[in-house]
Amino acid sequence: MAGVSLKCGDCGALLKSVEEAQEHAEITSHSNFAESTEAVLNLVCTTCSKPCRSKTERDLHTKRTGHTEFVDKTMETVKPISLEAPKAAMEIDNPDGSSGSGVASEVEMVVPEVDKNILEELEAMGFPKARATRALHYSGNASLEEAVNWVVEHESDPDVDEIPKVPANSNVGPPKPALTPEEVKIKAQELRERARKKKEEEEKRMEREREKERIRIGKELLEAKRIEEDNERKRIILLRKAEKEEERRAREKIRQKVEEDKAERRRKLGLPAEDPAAAKPSVPVVEEKKSSLPIRPATKTEQMRECLRSLKQAHKEEDAKVKRAFQTLLTYMGNVAKNPDEEKFRKIRLTNQTFQDRVGSLRGGIEFMELCGFEKMEGGEFLFLPRDKIDSAVINSAGTELNSAINNPFFGVL
Repeated sequence: MAGVSLKCGDCGALLKSVEEAQEHAEITSHSNFAESTEAVLNLVCTTCSKPCRSKTERDLHTKRTGHTEFVDKTMETVKPISLEAPKAAMEIDNPDGSSGSGVASEVEMVVPEVDKNILEELEAMGFPKARATRALHYSGNASLEEAVNWVVEHESDPDVDEIPKVPANSNVGPPKPALTPEEVKIKAQELRERARKKKEEEEKRMEREREKERIRIGKELLEAKRIEEDNERKRIILLRKAEKEEERRAREKIRQKVEEDKAERRRKLGLPAEDPAAAKPSVPVVEEKKSSLPIRPATKTEQMRECLRSLKQAHKEEDAKVKRAFQTLLTYMGNVAKNPDEEKFRKIRLTNQTFQDRVGSLRGGIEFMELCGFEKMEGGEFLFLPRDKIDSAVINSAGTELNSAINNPFFGVL
């Protein structure tokens, strides 16, 4: 099979013609060229029509432009390699001094030189001389292993058992000598060092990418948390508005019921109806009427809310002290909710000076803690909340009421 390209034995580059081989030799100073049956690729980009001569060039083009579609037109452009010298080089001067074109003489082809020692080893292994010579030539006389690998990869080639030929006048130098063991070790060490550096650079790049990803995820989590907190605040505000509205309606119903009862009693006694504009019942009378109504028992939450209101009203002139008491109680409830198994958060000495200054000295402070489940023990020296009597719903309700008492400026005013 005729060759379709020239292969540089020094760097492995495939060249389409002798002219390209000459240019390559001038640029690189390589001189070991041989005819090859491997065609120079012609991969044409379908987007910009740029031809790429190798897969590496194609990958670089894709990386640079983003184009990924290529058409393989290698077989359309492949031609047998012409080893004839260029026409201009074959012009000769006539004896009379005029210039003319001579007929190009046929280029002489010879068997390339190969490493005889490796050739003998290949023949001893059972490979035909032609196949062994071809393998050594196209593997660059590198080593016995390279030659065997070439035979394995090209054993189905139709011309695998043909003696290769190269131009006699080509600057084909002697075969490159095989590397000594010391050189092989040095080369292997260099390759390992390059691989290690490349791996380190890749690991650094991947670490940077991971750090960017962590930062991005952190920002997303913070944003999600912020949105969740905003929604929770809105929900609490709506809940408080609903509770206030419900309390207002309940008070209005009670007031109307009291008025109806009063009117009914006056009617039974034969008294004239009371003028609504002039009637302003005193507080004791209203309280007496309220106490006579069948009101449902107050819930635990309502009792805690009333206790906090009483505490604030009993110390109207000491807003800072009241707020500090509320904050201290909120801290106690938070510690119990977060650490229910820790006894130190469930046991408080009543004679502790800090506790007395913040909570114990205020009327209603200890009562609030008893509503949350704390009990006096050891002769009234301690407030203790047994582990089996912790009610999460009560603790959470206490925290909600304390938050409302701290943040609502109108808490306890009515």
